[in-house]
Amino acid sequence: MNSSKVYLRVNRVDAALCAQALEATVSDLHEAAWLNGRGGLMSSRMRPLQKGRKIAGPAVTAFCAPGDNLMMHRALYLAQPGDVLVVVVDGENAGAQWGDMATRYAMKKGLAGVVVQGSARDTDTVEALGCAVWATQVRSIHSEKCGHGMVNAPIVCDGVTVNPGDLIVADGDGVICIARQEASTVVAGALARMRREEDMAKAIERGEAIWDLGGAAASYAAMKNIEEIDAAFDDH
Repeated sequence: MNSSKVYLRVNRVDAALCAQALEATVSDLHEAAWLNGRGGLMSSRMRPLQKGRKIAGPAVTAFCAPGDNLMMHRALYLAQPGDVLVVVVDGENAGAQWGDMATRYAMKKGLAGVVVQGSARDTDTVEALGCAVWATQVRSIHSEKCGHGMVNAPIVCDGVTVNPGDLIVADGDGVICIARQEASTVVAGALARMRREEDMAKAIERGEAIWDLGGAAASYAAMKNIEEIDAAFDDH
């Protein structure tokens, strides 16, 4: 990359919708997005540094050159309270993108959390400070601050296109990005799904079978060429 672009403004997903998204799980949001023909779920490589954390907020994006985190720092400087900083480094083995000093600054600014395709380090301190960070690697590797890149432009993070202002939600199951224009529909679908599952949980407590409640019985009945044998496989 021979030149850099830094956009100073972000059209963010509504803060009230981010608060609603915090009530949903990544899994339920994924199911709702999938039903609407959308993806957005990052891979299983993207894991939280600290279990039990959950975040939802608009994306502020940074794309960094190999071995460099200058654009991450610019994006962090421009970020606002409640934002989720999403960082991609070109070459995951080339320079940590997140550490303890960035953590202290992010928490002082009130960021919701950080998502990094690349390496995070100082993880014991980051965890002790209580910063919500998801990353694809943990590795103590030096980064410079002199490279090209992009800030608040579309990026591809762990296989998912992230536009500035998109809704990012992360929990123990991983990270999902929902396009800003579709976030309201997906969040509503996820919350509706959670209400249905709450009703199902009550039914299970009453003694009903998930085999019937979850639709497995109906799907099984519709299957062709299933032979049920009233015997053990090794009966003689």
